Amino acid sequence: MADPMKIRAQMKGDVAEVRVLMSHAMETGTRKEADGKLVPAHHIQNMTVALNGKTVIAGQIAGSVSKNPVFGFKVKGAKAGDKVAVSWIDNKGDKRTDEAAVA
Repeated sequence: MADPMKIRAQMKGDVAEVRVLMSHAMETGTRKEADGKLVPAHHIQNMTVALNGKTVIAGQIAGSVSKNPVFGFKVKGAKAGDKVAVSWIDNKGDKRTDEAAVA
């Protein structure tokens, strides 16, 4: 299973600024090992972000995103103490969900 995501959510005025570091290899399937064999594709495909259980972002991620990707976004309507949950699913069916409270 993948390492936990690092999620930071802080209020800046009337919006929450959220930054997420996802631990994932993000292999495209086009890189070759020293022996010339292709490294199999293994990358995040879908990501969702929920604020207090309500989905606020749902998106697809391409295989060309870098290893251990970082995403940042702003969420209106959040307040200190609210729970931000970030989930992803990769092309092999692995899943991860982590939460953080808005500070």
